Amino acid sequence: MEASSDFRKRILGYGLLTADILYRMPDHPKLLQSFLWQTEDLAPHFPELSRFLKYWEREIEGRIHSVRVAHQNLIEPVDFRFADGEVVIH
Repeated sequence: MEASSDFRKRILGYGLLTADILYRMPDHPKLLQSFLWQTEDLAPHFPELSRFLKYWEREIEGRIHSVRVAHQNLIEPVDFRFADGEVVIH
C-alpha cells in the first residue's frame, strides 16, 4: 500500500499558502486590483508560488505591484495535555 501524494507532501513540510497579488492592468494603470491564490507550497522558498509568478509575468498582461503571502503548516507537532485528576468507577 502506497501513501497518497498529498500525504507525502505534508510529511515533507508542505503547507497551505495564500498569496494576495496586487496588480495593474494596462488599460487602467492607476487602479490596483487584487487576485487571491491558494495552493500547497513548501516554506520558506515557495517553489509553487515562484512558478506561478513566472507564469503570470510571461502570460498575463497585468503587471504585478506586490505579493503578500500567508503560510500555515498542515502538520504540526502535537500538543500534549496532562489530566488534572482521575475518576475511578468501580
